[in-house]
Amino acid sequence: MTVAERSEPAELSVPTRDGRSVDVRVHGPEDAVPLVFHHGTPMSAVAFGPFVDAASERGLRFVTYSRPGYGSSTRYEGRSVADCAADMAAIVDELGADRFFTVGWSGGGPHALATAALLPDRVIAAATIAGAGPADAPDLDFLDGMAPENVEEFGLAMRDPTRLKAFVEREAAAMLEATPEELADVLGGLIPPVDRAVLTGDFAAFFSESDREAFRTGIWGWYDDDLAFVREWGFDPGAIRAPVHVWQGALDTMVPFAHGAWLAGRLPTARPHLFDGDGHLSITIGRFGEILDALREPS
Repeated sequence: MTVAERSEPAELSVPTRDGRSVDVRVHGPEDAVPLVFHHGTPMSAVAFGPFVDAASERGLRFVTYSRPGYGSSTRYEGRSVADCAADMAAIVDELGADRFFTVGWSGGGPHALATAALLPDRVIAAATIAGAGPADAPDLDFLDGMAPENVEEFGLAMRDPTRLKAFVEREAAAMLEATPEELADVLGGLIPPVDRAVLTGDFAAFFSESDREAFRTGIWGWYDDDLAFVREWGFDPGAIRAPVHVWQGALDTMVPFAHGAWLAGRLPTARPHLFDGDGHLSITIGRFGEILDALREPS
């Protein structure tokens, strides 16, 4: 399928068992195996077209969703990372699918791991791309190597949720005011040169559109994500049985290389893909086809 032939996604509002609803967008035929993509923090169910194309070329149905509090998904105050698994079950049940692949980018990484851990009979394989490790791991310095912007953000999440809210509100406003061409400047130290080089053109436009959808009903998705990351995740990553492909770049200043190395060394089914020359964005946009090919390899 070419970009010109890409059809509009089916947009669903999927009910959850606790009375919420989750905004879901589905690209591809009903009989294809779903690939559930967990977006970064802060982002939303908006999909990047070339990712959809890469999935379609490999016979996969590309499924995105907005985590609670993002877009039109109902907020779930106090949620843990583990809570996403019930939402994933509701989504794939709605699609009539039994088994599926799952991928998480950045803040979506822990959520992909939770899905694999808590839905072991349904997840075929998982991937975490520039995804964080657990903040309470005794052998991982969660903040070490992060750009100052993330040190401030997650430091507030750990110490002062009230000030975190003010931080998120300020940063969200700056993102909403920025043009796609200005996003790299707004993100500052979080975007090293290798990532600044790819945050242009269609990718920058996608980033901006995803953020605008993310904040359409407020900043709570971002705020609740941050608190969930620094609390106990609510599942044991060591219990995952499905293959987990760990993709991480050494030049990442959002989620430093140590996080990917920790996951690669601690997950019992880890398949490491660690690169010296990649950052947080470049590894995703430059290697997404490779990521899907690895995910589909026989276990």
